[in-house]
Amino acid sequence: MFTDLYEKLINKEEKLSLVGLGYVGMPIAVAFAKKVDVIGYDLNEKKIELYKNGVDPTNEVGNGAIAASTVDFTADETKLREAKFHIVAVPTPVNDDHTPDLTPVEGASRILGRNLTAGSVVVFESTVYPGVTEEVCVPILESESGLVCGRDFKIGYSPERINPGDKVHRLETITKIVSGMDEETLDCVAEVYELVVDAGVHRAESIKVAEAAKVIENSQRDINIAFMNELSIIFNKMGIDTKSVLEAAGTKWNFLKFFPGLVGGHCIGVDPYYLTYKAEMLGYHSQVILAGRRINDDMGRYVAENSVKKLISAEKPVRNARVAILGFTFKENCPDTRNTKVIDIYNELREYGINPVIADPAADSAEAKRLYGVDFCDMKDIKNMDAVILAVSHDCFKKLTMNDIGSMFGEGRKVLLDIKGVFDRGEYEKAGYIYWRL
Repeated sequence: MFTDLYEKLINKEEKLSLVGLGYVGMPIAVAFAKKVDVIGYDLNEKKIELYKNGVDPTNEVGNGAIAASTVDFTADETKLREAKFHIVAVPTPVNDDHTPDLTPVEGASRILGRNLTAGSVVVFESTVYPGVTEEVCVPILESESGLVCGRDFKIGYSPERINPGDKVHRLETITKIVSGMDEETLDCVAEVYELVVDAGVHRAESIKVAEAAKVIENSQRDINIAFMNELSIIFNKMGIDTKSVLEAAGTKWNFLKFFPGLVGGHCIGVDPYYLTYKAEMLGYHSQVILAGRRINDDMGRYVAENSVKKLISAEKPVRNARVAILGFTFKENCPDTRNTKVIDIYNELREYGINPVIADPAADSAEAKRLYGVDFCDMKDIKNMDAVILAVSHDCFKKLTMNDIGSMFGEGRKVLLDIKGVFDRGEYEKAGYIYWRL
């Protein structure tokens, strides 16, 4: 029943479905549609309409690729009954108390379960702590479908590694971890993903191993960035430029090239909490991982505090100071504002009586308004500022000249906080700016 599913997919006798068409799911659907028949399901009807009209709100593959794709985009969950190989790619956020929010993956499991047919293989891509696929998702699939896992359907896990906004590290070019509940499932899952992943697959020995591999990838990166952020705090107190220190240290062959910055998004700022939550369930309280999280979660407040200090050094009144924030997304060249840490800078400045204006030509302004209640201004309207904070290193901001930056300021000393170190510190200080960066 399962051994010939791969053959049936490539012969277009069976279909593949994608449940969840966001920054991760949509590029997967488009890639598979070049090889097999694909049903792309999302419960967001507005998003589906955009896709049907050839519009890519994520900017991940572009409008042309969406318009040319043969994906059957739908918000009708019953269409999932036409598919036999299902990939679930929904987000796994955290609650305000940093505990895992499994609501999206549980909801997707219910929807898929209601429409699951015998002989199906279900692969989850959502980042979770080890055990979620088999202990949380499978019981939901079974109860909703009336089918039995292992007999009527099989389960696998293949963690997503797509890097939103990155045009180099894509689905096709990143080695794909695959896993299955048994050898038969693993073979099927591996063969199917090899259709689209040019870099090949790595067969994990179990679903839990694959889940753990994903969650530690971003935890490792989070800890390394936290170390850089802590160094930037220390060096700032010493009056030493962190970027210059890292450039010098980076000349050693085995020095890891990480940089300080705001850590947001749905992976690096979230995944460590999934791991530590599971560890605490087992009686172990994380020390290193949570220490890194505390440092990174506090960086927005740290940037705001230094903005205020620089305003004072420029002899500008803090209350009602005119401050512009350039960039609001969680990372550069990506419209996604979910879980952005720039909002922490904004909120902290408001605590000081400052009402900053925000400009971000690359961001999804409707999403930012819905999630945070903020409105963006046009870049050309940023004038007479006391301070400018470059928070996100979009390519469009990197192209700004000193004249462009200068036109944003009013009278008195110009305060520029270049969080990512995009501009030449020496040039701006020579021009009389009060310049600060992490």
